[in-house]
Amino acid sequence: MDNQDILQRIQALVDEEHQLREPAGAGSAGGLGDAGAGGAAGDQDRLARLAQVEAALDQCWDLLRQRRAKAKAGEDPNEADARPPSEVEGYAQ
Repeated sequence: MDNQDILQRIQALVDEEHQLREPAGAGSAGGLGDAGAGGAAGDQDRLARLAQVEAALDQCWDLLRQRRAKAKAGEDPNEADARPPSEVEGYAQ
């Protein structure tokens, strides 16, 4: 995976995050924000997915930063590895 692939993945995750954050009933019929489709259970699923998306975004940004740092230091950026969510979630912003 190169930097462009990571940036495309970030954009897809950001788009999904925005959909998940839309108010109930907004967007397309039957979408993730449709309150009539699942009520409280649907809200729980949406919030769980939102947490997954946020963790994946943190991982992608971390991987991109690692790759850029390695390239700047003259190292092979392909040696950068995605860190687990438990590690990247604890970073100070």
